[in-house]
Amino acid sequence: MTLIEKFRSFGQFARKVGHLALPYFNSQEKWKARGLLAAIVVLNLAAVYMLVLINEWNRVFYDALQNKDAPVFWRELGRFTWLAFGFIVIAVYRFYLTQLLEMRWRAWMTGHYLDRWLADKAFYRMEITRFAREGDAPPDNPDQRIAEDMNLFTSYSVSLSMGLLNALVTLVSFVGILWSLSGSFAFDWNGQTIAIPGFMVWMAVVYCVLGSVATHYIGRPLIALNYEQQRREADFRHHLVRVREYSESIALDRGEPVERQQTGLRFSEVLANYLRLIRAQKRLTWFTTGFGQAAVVFPFIVAAPRFFSGAIQLGELMQIASAFGRVQDSLSWFVDNYDRLASWRATTDRITGFEASFARIADEGGQAHQERSTRAEGQWHTSPLQVSLPTGTPLMATDALTVAPGDRILLRGPSGSGKSTLLRVLSGIWPWARGQVQAPAGDDDDVMFLPQRPYFPNGPLRDALAYPMPANRFSDAQLREALSDALLPHLGDELDRADAWGQKLSGGEQQRLAIARVLLKRPRWLFVDEATSALDETAERVLYSRMQSMVSERGGALVSIAHRPSVADFHRSAWVMEPESGFLAGGDRPAWRVRPQT
Repeated sequence: MTLIEKFRSFGQFARKVGHLALPYFNSQEKWKARGLLAAIVVLNLAAVYMLVLINEWNRVFYDALQNKDAPVFWRELGRFTWLAFGFIVIAVYRFYLTQLLEMRWRAWMTGHYLDRWLADKAFYRMEITRFAREGDAPPDNPDQRIAEDMNLFTSYSVSLSMGLLNALVTLVSFVGILWSLSGSFAFDWNGQTIAIPGFMVWMAVVYCVLGSVATHYIGRPLIALNYEQQRREADFRHHLVRVREYSESIALDRGEPVERQQTGLRFSEVLANYLRLIRAQKRLTWFTTGFGQAAVVFPFIVAAPRFFSGAIQLGELMQIASAFGRVQDSLSWFVDNYDRLASWRATTDRITGFEASFARIADEGGQAHQERSTRAEGQWHTSPLQVSLPTGTPLMATDALTVAPGDRILLRGPSGSGKSTLLRVLSGIWPWARGQVQAPAGDDDDVMFLPQRPYFPNGPLRDALAYPMPANRFSDAQLREALSDALLPHLGDELDRADAWGQKLSGGEQQRLAIARVLLKRPRWLFVDEATSALDETAERVLYSRMQSMVSERGGALVSIAHRPSVADFHRSAWVMEPESGFLAGGDRPAWRVRPQT
């Protein structure tokens, strides 16, 4: 990589950081954020000023030791007490305000990205989108990016930027001191005497530039290794969560050996990359530790001839060593922080990729051209629809479809033909569709889509039953009545019991609890996607009868997907999925067409 390419890469990284950081400092919390940042900057400047005073104290104190001047010695010890106390106060509040800024920034970023992730069904589209046409993959482990990467980004951004500011201010403050103390270095060349003013400053620059270049070439593999480590750690944690979620299915299938093998494989990938990471860190530590130890004696070696010649006293030698150490520390900031810079860059790249995924999802949705509007006539209506897979492959076409009050429609077709996808189009969560969907005017609570596998939040049963509405909207009597109507009367006394209901209940009980949710909220329009597949026919008939009566009383309609012939008795018409003639796999024609039938 050429020098120009390196500068271009650094510029791109700086723009990424700015793109991620600036929104917080321009948000509704901008004055608090800017105030905290300004206070931290002031405290950093104050800390450097205290170091300048302590450097000057070094000269007076050690001269007093050399001259055996007891009054000055004790006076300077008292002065040092106040200097040290002032530095401690500054350090404590600098740490406290820095942590406070990191916490507030992390809270804002986490809330910001949670809002975007959960808005417009982005979390759902990330899981089903493959971006195949662009050759890209969806972002891995968005939960880890929100929970961990936001924390690392804010922490590294504040600490590294303030560290760099501190290094620059320290450099400016001490380079003049070192220049004035170091004198000039003279040598003969071709019969001429050449003097180099500020020799110690130039030695510090050369020493640190060589160290920084060597550090970059030794440590640059850390960037990719840190990025990969975060990804593999997240994959390992995600698989453990899945084992917990599907514990019953795994236990029934006796899948423990397979899961042990899979978790072991993922953990071995974590360890393999971590081993490469610590080997790279070991190589970098060899150099940085040696570099730091050599820096301790380097200024004494360079300044020793002037001290032994009597040109300077012990106090000036110690002041030179202290000033050289400060300048060297400032110039070595890159060397000392290379490992953290590598982690910061990897974290920034992961969040930037997460950020880019939102734009891609919006673009995918924008290309779909699905139009949604309300219909005053109180019925659902669609124009002929063209529905595709996320890859862009056509899936189905439909005739104009209508759902009017009193309709009982059964959606029939072979498994895998896209019946559930059609319901996703009607609900508005499937963006890869062209055409217009008109929904009846009214409250969103008038419509419910009942999936085959319902979701229940962990916590009290009343919250799982009322989800996503707050449970306090319903009385205990209403909640118990809904459970009883859904053939779950034994749960009526457990409304306040907290549990993982998605794992605690059997498949049939989960479906009945989902139907209890429907009977509790009494929607006008109900779309059911094989939501009774785990029930026996007797229970299915009872619950379908109650759902049918409910929508009839509300003047609405029922649309169902089901394979059992017994369910057909509750419907008067059908939407039938027929194979499309002329379909070729991978072509530009859909595989299925949906036609209404009486």
